[in-house]
Amino acid sequence: MSKPVPMPYSETNDDLHNLRKPKPFHFGKFLYNSKEGTVMGRDRASWAKIGIFYIVFYGVLAALVAICMWAFFQTLDPRIPKWTLDSSIIGTNPGLGFRPLPPVDNVESTLIWYKGTQHENYKHWTDSLDEFLAVYKVPGLTPGRGQNIYNCDYNQPPPKGQVCDVDIKAWSPCTKENNYSYHKSSPCIFLKLNKIYDWLPEFYNSSQNLPGNMPESLKTYIGHVEKTEPHKLNTIWVSCEGENPADQENIGPVNYLPIRGFPGYFYPYQNSEGYLSPLVAVHFQRPKRGIIINVECKAWARNIGHDRKERIGSVHYELLID
Repeated sequence: MSKPVPMPYSETNDDLHNLRKPKPFHFGKFLYNSKEGTVMGRDRASWAKIGIFYIVFYGVLAALVAICMWAFFQTLDPRIPKWTLDSSIIGTNPGLGFRPLPPVDNVESTLIWYKGTQHENYKHWTDSLDEFLAVYKVPGLTPGRGQNIYNCDYNQPPPKGQVCDVDIKAWSPCTKENNYSYHKSSPCIFLKLNKIYDWLPEFYNSSQNLPGNMPESLKTYIGHVEKTEPHKLNTIWVSCEGENPADQENIGPVNYLPIRGFPGYFYPYQNSEGYLSPLVAVHFQRPKRGIIINVECKAWARNIGHDRKERIGSVHYELLID
């Protein structure tokens, strides 16, 4: 019998296990290995190359963005919108706004509600008007308003670079000193036409061919102005009426101050320094108390349309005086 041939040397199972066993991971050594001089597995030269790459990459990116923004702003004028009138989102039909507004916690409401004899009850409304009208009373509150104020009139429009003054004394009795007549249960509501750059009104400056849906009281007023002060016909007229027959009975007489509309010499609006929109104070002299009165005010010009749902050319609010 032949002798068995001795097998070559081979590793034992323990040796194989030791060889295949992964080396333990040391997080601290991964962050910084003092023996190899690496940080997070990379040496300083590698990190330096990465840092230089990202500095150059983001620097070039920032420069490109800055160049694009600079080129974009070169096409804009700080005072003149890039898109105006028909080419703008606003369009050419201005809206109408009113003041004072309800408290901010009831921002969606359009109800002006108070008790006429209680100062604390109507204080919110008079304080809101004080805040809104402050820029009209103190010229310094409006940037650029000062030396460029001009006393305009229908035959005396403002020179270039100047803006028309707004005579706050002409609003009497709708003044702060008189609590805007809220304490007498005959409140004043201020109307303001929204600003549209370069928009020019097309006036109803004749008592002929007035629209059929214009209130008769306004038609009569325009006819009176035509006879007595024809130079004031270039006005955007204003009307405030009860929305429904019951509201029309309860609203009582209404007075408009200083005139029944926005004077034409305030237009076109061209974003001049210190410009303030003209206001109309609507004085409800004897509204019926204890009942909600729905009021709709409209601005009238040939190029102003009215849409209650879209809130253009008119504004709606309610009065309730306990």
